Amino acid sequence: MDRSFYQFVLSFRGGPKEDEKAVFAEAMFHDHSFPKQEVSFDRLSRYLEEKADEQMSVAVFDELFDRYRVSR
Repeated sequence: MDRSFYQFVLSFRGGPKEDEKAVFAEAMFHDHSFPKQEVSFDRLSRYLEEKADEQMSVAVFDELFDRYRVSR
């Protein structure tokens, strides 16, 4: 079974505080309403746009999702 985007991004947790991907992963981990089983770009992107959390920027999401897509 493919892992979700959430599971993929968790691998970036614990990185340097200067690393935007690590900051995104940490904020995502602490967001209890984040759609943890989702794999759809559109649904995840819509969630992030509506949430508008500054630590989960759409630009970093785009980069992470590109990496996620390649890893599948």
